[in-house]
Amino acid sequence: MSIAEVEQKLTPKSSLDLVTIAQALHWFDLPNFYEQVKWALKKPNGIVAAWCYTLPRIDSSVDPVLDRCYSDSHPYWDPARKLVEGEYRGIDFPFEPVDGTDDTGPFRFVTERSMDFEEFLMYLKSWSAYQTAKDKGVELLEDHVVEGFKGAWKSGEGGDGRKAVKFPVFLRIGKVGEI
Repeated sequence: MSIAEVEQKLTPKSSLDLVTIAQALHWFDLPNFYEQVKWALKKPNGIVAAWCYTLPRIDSSVDPVLDRCYSDSHPYWDPARKLVEGEYRGIDFPFEPVDGTDDTGPFRFVTERSMDFEEFLMYLKSWSAYQTAKDKGVELLEDHVVEGFKGAWKSGEGGDGRKAVKFPVFLRIGKVGEI
């Protein structure tokens, strides 16, 4: 969008306290997006926060199976995925550190979600690489792969039930100055 479209469709100039971007910054035309963010945020000190999450960790039985599946999925990820794998370290982020910090991150933390086996498979099927592979006639979760996950799920911590799926999250956070 142009600045005129942002103003017409979204918000007046210098009117927002916070802009957040969840698992998407790597898809944006960053110079254009940053221009819009700086235009829309209150000056000084409007905040922009962008985060991504990387491959979750479950337990010592499931993680090796997940790592193999993820490795097999590499040809089907968009090249922009490398910015996520790099934990948004390599992404341009032209903002000032927020109060109490020395830089704009990325800051690492972990979020945890309890999942049963079917929910975990649904998560895997939500990967864009899974969808891309499927569109190309490739099934990343063939029966033997699902059976490998199922065996690991049962033998690992928690047995047949729910497991804590821990997602490493990487946050870039900054503020606009006087501009």
